[in-house]
Amino acid sequence: MDLDIPQNTITDIMAHHAYHSPGKTALVFGERRVSWGEMNRGINRVANRLLAAGITQGDKVATLMRTSLEHFLLMFGAMKAGAVIVPLSALLAPEQICGLIRDAEARFVFTDEDHEAMLEPGMKSLGSVRADGFFSTRAAGSWGGLADWLQEASEEEPPVRLMLDDEANISYSSGTTGVPKGVVYTHRARQHFGSAYAWHMQASGASVAVSTVALYSNGTSIVMYPLLYAGGTLVFMDGFDAGRFQELVAREKATHTFMVPTQFVKLFAHPEFGRHDLSSMKVYITAGSPMRQDLKQEVFRKLGPRLGELYGLSEGGVVMSRPDEQIERPLSAGKPLPGFECRILGPDDRELPRGETGEIAFYGGWMMRRYHGRPEQTREVIWRDARGRSFVRSGDIGRMDGDGYLYVVDRKKDMIISGGYNIFPADIEAVVGEHPDVLDVAVIGVAHEVWGETPLAVVVPREGRAADAEQIREWANAKLGKTQRIAAVVLRPDFPRNALGKIQKGQLRAEYRDHRLAK
Repeated sequence: MDLDIPQNTITDIMAHHAYHSPGKTALVFGERRVSWGEMNRGINRVANRLLAAGITQGDKVATLMRTSLEHFLLMFGAMKAGAVIVPLSALLAPEQICGLIRDAEARFVFTDEDHEAMLEPGMKSLGSVRADGFFSTRAAGSWGGLADWLQEASEEEPPVRLMLDDEANISYSSGTTGVPKGVVYTHRARQHFGSAYAWHMQASGASVAVSTVALYSNGTSIVMYPLLYAGGTLVFMDGFDAGRFQELVAREKATHTFMVPTQFVKLFAHPEFGRHDLSSMKVYITAGSPMRQDLKQEVFRKLGPRLGELYGLSEGGVVMSRPDEQIERPLSAGKPLPGFECRILGPDDRELPRGETGEIAFYGGWMMRRYHGRPEQTREVIWRDARGRSFVRSGDIGRMDGDGYLYVVDRKKDMIISGGYNIFPADIEAVVGEHPDVLDVAVIGVAHEVWGETPLAVVVPREGRAADAEQIREWANAKLGKTQRIAAVVLRPDFPRNALGKIQKGQLRAEYRDHRLAK
């Protein structure tokens, strides 16, 4: 008789660390320090309570909660019970959140007192949720109390054997329009996410990572899963504050973090920057949106050669540029992580040779299984190679050099076509961003009577600077190619952003749809 093949899901690996290092610190939430043993027992209580309540394989459990220990334990407890965890973004409107709960067909919903009011008006419309399936961190009204619900739950390992191909998680984008698509991940995807990133980030049991974005966000996964896989320590922030971030890095002797580009801007602008010891930090990972070259150079000057840049898709696929590669190839997004492959596709869907520009597609270890409940959209995103393997189309444009390094040109949908020329906003943003009065910039295409479209630069000026839109336009156009020149500059205090701080260009295009330019 053959032996069973060990599955080693991420929750199995977490239990392994808890067994061998029960007293070591696993999680830090504010002043709460939680050991690996305590964390695993808390996860087991959630899993066993869900099982006692009748949860079955593949049932969906939704959360709408702030970053907290309770939220963390619920997420991994649900996964450990065989359920599929569906963490939701509080940046969405209440009706959108209820729409996603219906779309996921969730059986249980967990929230906290900060978010109860967002769900209460639509609770009666959530037909898939059990009548006794609404819980909050406090017992009030229609909400059962989470602490009371867990009171008698066992801390023993739950009687569930998870398989790597079981579904573990649905992640919805935090878009501002329409209904976000639910990306379905398996336990294999989450385990591979952790192992590949841990290897590339050189994470170990001695590593300490500061998580700067919301727990429900895929951005948190970039440090969370590798540190859980490696057996390190995770320090969570409930909302980014540049001063607090510096205090945590110094206090915890943090070695890894994930930060979006706008967080670096806030860090450097903070009055206490430079007063804390940040020397323990080995790598600052950035992703979510491309980092402008002027900001990248500022990071190197002020933080040293410690920046790793990541480009990837929620649907699955990633390349990463290590700090040493950032110095050698500052314009490259890096190479695919182990277990991933990248292809560049032409207009006819044929693979292009190295050096040519086309659509980026990925294949690899933590690809999604599908879009939840959207078979047609799943089919549309698939490209198959000659071996019949399923690659995921990115919708982004890029090229690969002879050494296998990927260069991302721009988002396909963001490309501006002006007078028959293809114009990539990222090229223009790199120039405008160098202006001393510019804090952040987004370039979009707007209607033009002659050229069809023309670039409009939307600029957030630096605080305390008397920014002049026309002066910025003339300054930038002197440095840009003829076809790239900006027709106008618009100043505004900030941009619409998603949970990772990424600029929502679709919303900007909608806002400036009628901004017609005849020049």
